[in-house]
Amino acid sequence: MSPERYLAALASSLDSLTALARQSDDVLSRSVPACPEWTLEQLFGHLGSIERWAAAVVLGGTYVEEPAPPASGAAAWFVDGSTAFFETMAALDPGAPCWNFGPPPRTAGFWLRRQAHEHAIHLIDASQASGRAAPDLGTDFMLDGVDEVLTMFTPRQLRLERMQQPEKAVSFHVPASGGLSAGSLSAGSWTVGPGPAAASITAPLTDMYLGLWGRSNLKATAIIEGDAALALRVLGGPLTP
Repeated sequence: MSPERYLAALASSLDSLTALARQSDDVLSRSVPACPEWTLEQLFGHLGSIERWAAAVVLGGTYVEEPAPPASGAAAWFVDGSTAFFETMAALDPGAPCWNFGPPPRTAGFWLRRQAHEHAIHLIDASQASGRAAPDLGTDFMLDGVDEVLTMFTPRQLRLERMQQPEKAVSFHVPASGGLSAGSLSAGSWTVGPGPAAASITAPLTDMYLGLWGRSNLKATAIIEGDAALALRVLGGPLTP
């Protein structure tokens, strides 16, 4: 996707997140369904930390330590920093050399993609915790997010030995239409592991996008063909940090 598309998605997520961060204390004290160890307030603290970290990396081009969120008032802290964060993202040169944790070439454009999806996933979390409907993220955006997980995060998880290397490949498929029948046209296909695929995992786009981040249960909803035990082990990953 283009830098402009990432920025538009990030701006939309930030607008919605800022409104959710300004909710009453009783709402901010609710648990986040996908991250039950966090309250909604703590989720905003995480986002505030991530934003300040990513902005500092982009501005300096080198790695810096992520700052810790405040012990209290984390939602307000997030709101206070969000404008400066977005301005930094909007002003960056996507082709400029910049540290990141993705594959080469390591350029600042990595952070546009990463922060657009970081905020989208946590907007889903914040909406669920607030009892609000999930946002419509768009087909192109979710396909890009599936690609980010399966071509950047999962190889990194394997490289860092955070998940077991599968002995054979597993393919992931998102059908182009609502149908999930065998042989249906694919809007996107990816492979994890060596050699020919011994198993396949097929799911609608929204299920796949959310499921790779543990926000839906792919083990229960996807069509799994071939070596089911292998497919389930790969799904258990963890495919993302």
